[in-house]
Amino acid sequence: METAPSPADAPFTTAPDESWFVCHARPRCEKKFAALMQAEKMAHYLPLLEVEKDYDGRIRRSTKPLFPGYVFARVPVARKSRIYQQDLLARVLPVADEQLFLSQLEDVRVIVASGLETTLHPLLRKGVPVRITSGPLKGLEGVVDNPDHPQGIVLAVDVLQQGLLVKVPMTHLKLLPR
Repeated sequence: METAPSPADAPFTTAPDESWFVCHARPRCEKKFAALMQAEKMAHYLPLLEVEKDYDGRIRRSTKPLFPGYVFARVPVARKSRIYQQDLLARVLPVADEQLFLSQLEDVRVIVASGLETTLHPLLRKGVPVRITSGPLKGLEGVVDNPDHPQGIVLAVDVLQQGLLVKVPMTHLKLLPR
């Protein structure tokens, strides 16, 4: 499930007087911001996933954002100030390469529309710092050694100018800021 762009606009196009932005919403404000964009008749995209939760034997269905905290919006340059009117945003990030961005956004739309189970997965690259969050090595920090084999991280032993390659499940890693 996903929110639709305003009917007057095609979802993943742009015009000379408009720009796409990645809008970082305040906590739990993604749907409110999408509603604001709808009311302002500005194209936007909020990919939503349907989730089920069991509350003492009662199944509840709801939707949650695929990218928590983010809504993608196509905003006329002259009306950019309107997106700040309800204090729903923490910041607005410009899109550097709109063509690549729109292609990736279309890929996301196809994946969400497929109905296949989808989860957010951190993008690991060589040298990215990580912390182990569970298991016997909980709390240790290292760097990703081989992004093609993401469960391998290197823990540094600086005194000896050596590193230890340890295989850790991806679910036990948390990306750290650089």
